[in-house]
Amino acid sequence: MFLDELVNVIEDRKQNPRAGSYTNQLFASGEDEILKKVGEEAVELILAAKAQGRQRLIEEAGDLLYHLLVLLSVKGVKLGEIENELRRRHKPEDPEG
Repeated sequence: MFLDELVNVIEDRKQNPRAGSYTNQLFASGEDEILKKVGEEAVELILAAKAQGRQRLIEEAGDLLYHLLVLLSVKGVKLGEIENELRRRHKPEDPEG
């Protein structure tokens, strides 16, 4: 899955900073700025969902996911931990109805 590849890129940038990398700029800006960016992207996603069309919604969802992955990296949370939490919460429907 591409999200796994993206996580690997983010982690690589954290361990091996590259000049001009936006990801490294985010890491350098600090946790508060990353949190602010996640909030901004969430608002932009909501606005896109309300009135800006399907493509804009897809673009903003991508922005939010990327910034969320950067935040998770800063906090040391692995994508697999999120997947496990979602699995834990999932309650399959009763086939008997």
